[in-house]
Amino acid sequence: MAPKIAFQGELGAYSHEACAAARPDHEPYPCATFEDVIEAVRGGEAELAMLPVENSTYGRVADMHRLLPESGLHIVDEAFVRVRIALLANPGVELAQIKTVRAHLVLIPQCRGFLSNNGIRGEAAADNAGAAAEVAASGTTDTGALASALAAKTYGLNVLAEGIEDNDTNTTRFLVMSREENLERRGDTHMLTSFVFRVRNIPAALYKAMGGFATNGVNMVKLESYMLDGEFTATQFYADITGHPDDPAVKRALEELSYFTSELEILGTYPAAFSRS
Repeated sequence: MAPKIAFQGELGAYSHEACAAARPDHEPYPCATFEDVIEAVRGGEAELAMLPVENSTYGRVADMHRLLPESGLHIVDEAFVRVRIALLANPGVELAQIKTVRAHLVLIPQCRGFLSNNGIRGEAAADNAGAAAEVAASGTTDTGALASALAAKTYGLNVLAEGIEDNDTNTTRFLVMSREENLERRGDTHMLTSFVFRVRNIPAALYKAMGGFATNGVNMVKLESYMLDGEFTATQFYADITGHPDDPAVKRALEELSYFTSELEILGTYPAAFSRS
C-alpha cells in the first residue's frame, strides 16, 4: 500500500497538483480543512502533509503561520506550483456555449480579461476542484469551471482553454511536513531552515537579534511578523534562512538570536526547491 500525503481540498485541487509533483509515489489524501490535514498526519492516517504557505499574488495564506508551530510537525521539503488556470466543461461542449463559470472567489478575478472577452460571468464556489466535480455531475452545457488541468483529468472534463490567467507568474509555495524530522539530509541544493521566534521586551531587540545573521554571513531569505491571539503587542516572527543548524555560522547566529528572544522554535531544515536555486 502506497504511503499517503494529506492536503486541503478536493482531488484535482492545486494542492493535489503539488502532491503529485513533489511525492508521485504517495497516494493523495484529501481533507476538508488545514487542521484536518495536520491531524491526519499526527494521527497516522497519512505520512506527510502538503500545506500552502504563500502565494506570489495574494501573499501569506491566512492562519498558516499560526498553525505551523502548533502542529507538532516538521518541514521536510518545499514545493512551488505555478497556478495555471483552465476552463473546464463537459465533453462535447464548446467555448461559445459557456455563459457561466464556477470557481473559488479568489480565482475568478485572476481570469478577468479572458472572461470579459468571451462574455462569461463568474460565479463563486467553495473551491475550484469542487466546482469541477459539480459541473461533471450536473452534465450542464452552459456552465464551466475554472480549475487545474488535473481537475479535468480527475472528473472527466474537457479543457476548453488553458493558461487563461491574467498574471502568468502566479505561483504558490507549499511546505511538505512530517511527524519525524530528518537533520541528516543535505540535498542537491542549498539547505533552508525555518523557525519562529518572539523577541524580548527590550529596546532594539529585533535589531540585535538579526545582527547575528549579518555578522556570521547567514542569508535571511524571509522575515515576517504577525500578531498572536489578536493582540497588537504580542508579535511573533517567522523566518527562513539559508543553511543548516549544524553549519558553524548558522549555529553561532542562532545562539546569538537566543539571547534576545523569549521563544525560539525551529520548524524544519530541508533542501531548497530546484525552482528556487
